[in-house]
Amino acid sequence: MMSSENIMTKVVWQYSEHLPEETMEFLRGIASDYCKTKNYVYEKYAGIKSLNLLTPVYNILNEMRHCGLRELLNLPAVYYELAVADAVADIKRNWGMVKNKIGECITANKNLSDEDRIYLRTVLKLNTMYAAVLNHQEYDMPKNAIGLEIDVTRLHNLLCRLTRRYLSQPKTDRMDFFRISPNGYSYKNGTMRIVCRIPRKRVVLPLKDNRIFDRQIQIQIKQNFVALAVPVTTKIKKHNDYTNTVYLYIGSKDMLTLSNGNIYGKQLESIVNPETERLAKKNQERCKMYTVLEQSTRCGNRQKVQHIESNNLGKLKYDRQKEKERRRTETFINAEINRMFRVEKPVKIVITRPITRNRTKIYSHSVNRKLARSFRGYIRERLLYKCKLNSIELVEINAKGTGRICSVCGAEGIRQGIEFVCENCGYKSTIALNSAKNIQIKYTDANNG
Repeated sequence: MMSSENIMTKVVWQYSEHLPEETMEFLRGIASDYCKTKNYVYEKYAGIKSLNLLTPVYNILNEMRHCGLRELLNLPAVYYELAVADAVADIKRNWGMVKNKIGECITANKNLSDEDRIYLRTVLKLNTMYAAVLNHQEYDMPKNAIGLEIDVTRLHNLLCRLTRRYLSQPKTDRMDFFRISPNGYSYKNGTMRIVCRIPRKRVVLPLKDNRIFDRQIQIQIKQNFVALAVPVTTKIKKHNDYTNTVYLYIGSKDMLTLSNGNIYGKQLESIVNPETERLAKKNQERCKMYTVLEQSTRCGNRQKVQHIESNNLGKLKYDRQKEKERRRTETFINAEINRMFRVEKPVKIVITRPITRNRTKIYSHSVNRKLARSFRGYIRERLLYKCKLNSIELVEINAKGTGRICSVCGAEGIRQGIEFVCENCGYKSTIALNSAKNIQIKYTDANNG
């Protein structure tokens, strides 16, 4: 039996054959009720009064079993209870983000003393105490907060204000997926048979392969078929010949630039930019048609409205082409990361943490489009996943001092397009290569110092 340290979870996909419209209507109905259930849980349990009920999830599950919603929707328990669990998990994540934002405010607030910060962070860690503060209830003071010289009322008011500022109620309008537990499906003759709304009846989904699973599955509804996302465990690979430390810069023109000068993913920009421009042009045309549609509707020109709706505003072809290009780009990214592993044989990879975009700066439309379609987040996600899969240590360091500083003399240089020029020592390079070398210098100095 493999230990938990030697395995990880990944998602594999399984696809159905084309399904009849009756089956697709059933699946869309389940997804719609799944969405309604989640929104009901959000409305009922996302507020401050339910903070103590979130752990364990069985508290809310027991209440939801007897609230009458499942009977009203006629939604089988194998879907209903997972919808409730999903919603509770979303609420927990929402509270986690709220606490992180409040923590950042506590750190940045110069009017707070060290003891004030100790108390506030203690409250945020203890859900029972945090809920009591928000609901103005009595609570037992934790041991590490006893004896602190603090104004409790002032700090409680601060916590309540910050919570009101950042807490929002989750909401979803996604009606294209739902989850199903193992007792909600079975296999027979190359088909998956899932629970129907009618007791002791099953809906048949013919599959393209004969794989069978015994775990929770997410069913993604497509146009006339479904895609099944299945979490499976896989063994982590060990590479005895992977011994190098790699320092790399993640860019948008060249995907990965290493401090040794090697570049992987040189064609990334040539793949992404044409599609970005195509979508921009297409969206401009569609925006014009939406304007004409709105004007025709106001004028009562039903003939023109019907003509535009039937010929110009469909999204099937638009979504299909967009998805095709996205998959093509993602395939390229994964292939280049794999190639980098094979060539460089890294045991450790050092990169910088993501940099938050400057919210005060006004960007041009073209820059905004490129930022919106940047695949840097996806590159980081796949790099993290593949490093874990191949037993490679991924280290993130602060990006400060890796962009504008010359990697040769340490003076501040000039960035011109993709080029880096140092007027102090005359060093010339690309911004990406200079940054990769600075990452190496910064990490090496920090560990040797």
